[in-house]
Amino acid sequence: MGTNVPPRRESLARGPHEVYFKNLSKQKQKEVMEKNGNNRKLRVCVATCNRADYSKLAPIMFGIKAEPQFFELDVVVLGSHLIDDYGNTYRMIEQDDFDIHTRLHTIVRGEDEAAMVESVGLALVKLPDVLNRLKPDIMIVHGDRFDALALATSAALMNIRILHIEGGEVSGTIDDSIRHAITKLAHYHVCCTRSAEQHLIAMCEDHDRILLAGCPSYDKLLSAKNKDYMSIIRMWLGSKEMVRVMRKKGIEHHPNFRAVKHVPFDQFIQLVAHAGCMIGNSSCGVREVGAFGTPVINLGTRQTGRETGENVLHVRDADTQDKILHALQLQFGKQYPCSKIYGDGNAVPRILKFLKSIDLKEPLQKKFCFPPVKDNISQDIDHILETQSALAVDLGGTNLRVAIVSMKGEIVKRYTQLNPKTYEDRLELILKMCVEAASEAVNVNCRILGVGISTGGRVNPREGIVLHSTKLIQEWSSVDLRTPISDALHLPVWVDNDGNCAALAERKFGHGKGVENFVTLITGTGIGGGIVHQHELIHGSSFCAAELGHIVVSLDGPECLCGSQGCIEAYASGIALQREAKKLHDEDLLLVEGMSMKKEEVVSAAHLIQAAKLGNTKADSILRTAGTALGLGVVNILHTMNPSLVILSGVLASHYVNAVKDVINRQALSSVKTVDVVVSNLADPALLGAASLVLDYTTRRIY
Repeated sequence: MGTNVPPRRESLARGPHEVYFKNLSKQKQKEVMEKNGNNRKLRVCVATCNRADYSKLAPIMFGIKAEPQFFELDVVVLGSHLIDDYGNTYRMIEQDDFDIHTRLHTIVRGEDEAAMVESVGLALVKLPDVLNRLKPDIMIVHGDRFDALALATSAALMNIRILHIEGGEVSGTIDDSIRHAITKLAHYHVCCTRSAEQHLIAMCEDHDRILLAGCPSYDKLLSAKNKDYMSIIRMWLGSKEMVRVMRKKGIEHHPNFRAVKHVPFDQFIQLVAHAGCMIGNSSCGVREVGAFGTPVINLGTRQTGRETGENVLHVRDADTQDKILHALQLQFGKQYPCSKIYGDGNAVPRILKFLKSIDLKEPLQKKFCFPPVKDNISQDIDHILETQSALAVDLGGTNLRVAIVSMKGEIVKRYTQLNPKTYEDRLELILKMCVEAASEAVNVNCRILGVGISTGGRVNPREGIVLHSTKLIQEWSSVDLRTPISDALHLPVWVDNDGNCAALAERKFGHGKGVENFVTLITGTGIGGGIVHQHELIHGSSFCAAELGHIVVSLDGPECLCGSQGCIEAYASGIALQREAKKLHDEDLLLVEGMSMKKEEVVSAAHLIQAAKLGNTKADSILRTAGTALGLGVVNILHTMNPSLVILSGVLASHYVNAVKDVINRQALSSVKTVDVVVSNLADPALLGAASLVLDYTTRRIY
């Protein structure tokens, strides 16, 4: 047998939280106490259920008792402490000079599962009265016994803070479930090993409320002195079932064996420290015995999952005597190094600092630190509204664009391709781009409600047919867009003129939101627009309403693409300005100082605008004429529809807004001069308007 008690082991590695408590000054402790209310002492209730948990709780209780300026200690004894068969171990608590406030008889006789459940129920019946009388600030609960589960349940339901000792460990049988259940009820945690700490964090416990302190019993184990152990060396410590087997086999008559109900902890330490080997399935074999390097043979699976030192040899399937004998031959008489897993002898000072740091003003309701997860809120109306989206298609003269647009008007994803010249290629590309966008919508958490298409020309929105196109889009007359796209995507499809779509975009997302009567004018390559009257879009009897670009403002004006003369579009469109810019350029009258053009560069409306800004009087005159023509068209609209708002949209809007206002002031009837004329703040009215076709018609429900 070994004769030397091993030296103190080195300190456990400390986490950031433990360093904090190590460095906690007396001043800080005083501040916490003052915050808790006029230097009021922390009232701590320690509840012990059996001799095993008392060996862990006793060092803490001695520490609390030694600092009466900080703590008031109440001791509650229950469980097997009060059972004669287990040695009435409450007496050792009295021998340690602790006043027992309450004794609760909670054990129901029996050795089956039903007796365990009934014991928990009995404890739950008796504990509320005790806790009501004591009114502790915090209850200290140890381990994984069913009695401890009753204690934690009662305290949690009565809004008493719980400090759980030795949570986060893994063993076997029902112990794991009980231990982890107590963890979820507890507000603070003192664990013994780094792995246990990580388990607690993985169980979503708040890292700031976890202290890696080591096992409190190690504080006594590692300070144990050599004593004369010969007077106790022939004792056998075991369960009632073990005693029955011993008696049946006649082993109790052997001079080297003796059955006892209880061995005091000091004597037990000496037995363990000097034993040649320890055999059994108790947790002390894999925990406390490691402090002495005593060889251990752990039988069965009860301690499966616990961290063990090299002194422990597992015989998990001990169904034959030979396995145990082989294990004894390997283990007996060996001396292993002191295990550094469960403690370093300094647990109690850390725990006391931890207790002193508890702020009773903090909310009692504990919070779990769950990892980030995607919330399942599909039935939440806000989530439904946020994820409702549309596929928007804009068919321009140059580009074909498709976008995923959210209910809030956010363009989530955009796709752009050159607009093919033929009907077949164009329709094929639309389908391809829409399929791609619909697939991507799933990845960006968008629920597509339908497809909205904005296109130039005259459109029958009821049938989804382009009746006549503009000259900018070839092979685009009498085209049924709704049927092939709806059949391919299995989604509803809406189609409308680009000017009408711009008005819808303003009604839903822009300046027209909530306005009963307004007009939108698009100033781009061509001139278009839309009219909203009494909150509804006007299409006209043959779907030709709001062809605002073809309002005639001069009988002998320039020729328009529509075949007429003097239309607004012939004066103020991008094409018209480009035409005038080319004329000036051909006559070498466009470029002024500060301007330059590459030889191959195409003259555009932008050059005309730049020249006017740099002082080209001819360019400026052309722009003023265009602005006047647009203003006269707006005056005609005011006299016809009497809207309260005119919205200028498109790339040329900011260049025309002041000219339009001037013409209104000069030419309009006084009754309509109060109209507001504004420039649209929408970045992409064509796509937003196409999306509005879908979002307005598919969400007409009141929430």
